[in-house]
Amino acid sequence: FVRQQYSFTRKKSNHKQTMSDNLIGIVGQDYVILAADSAQARSIVLMKEDEDKIKVIDDHKAMAMSGPSGDRENFGEFIEKNIVLYELRQGGSLSTKAAAYYTRGELATALRSSPYQVNILFGGFDQHGPSLYFIDYLAAIQKLPFGCQGYAGYFLLSVLDRHYKENMTLEEGLQVLQICIDQLKTRFVLNTKDWVIKIITKDGIRLHQGSNSNE
Repeated sequence: FVRQQYSFTRKKSNHKQTMSDNLIGIVGQDYVILAADSAQARSIVLMKEDEDKIKVIDDHKAMAMSGPSGDRENFGEFIEKNIVLYELRQGGSLSTKAAAYYTRGELATALRSSPYQVNILFGGFDQHGPSLYFIDYLAAIQKLPFGCQGYAGYFLLSVLDRHYKENMTLEEGLQVLQICIDQLKTRFVLNTKDWVIKIITKDGIRLHQGSNSNE
């Protein structure tokens, strides 16, 4: 892997929760759903409503990221290019677990110098099936059947705990996701009307119809 070289020093800052970022991940029978709201805000100002916060890594891996847009873009591109470089050099692809732990390792390395203020839901499909990894800005990692990042966790973990079941069909998974989105629209003080939803299966990654994305 090639580590990124800087000609400047990134400003160190304490972690602050980005209120506009809400991420949801759900693992089903043969798929992973990643969903992220598409609002881009700074402080009390809404900058845009068509931000895609789900970075596609390769044909079967993607990560939804929350945090400042600069760190999201910088770190997301860094991970994507290095994983692609590895695949070109080795002639094969990383498993979802290996890619997630590589991502976690780079966050841990940066944590001791110029930390990235990003939280991640890393999803993928490989020979072992679908999987989802929760990674926070302190480089903690955990494999989960479902997960949330951002303020969505305050509202949705109980909802997912109640409605989630193993080996859900895609239709059932999308129904559970819609329940989650409806709860945020009802209870969260900030507007979360538009979402980008990507589905990862053995056939690749596709944008769910009805998603708001500028791709």
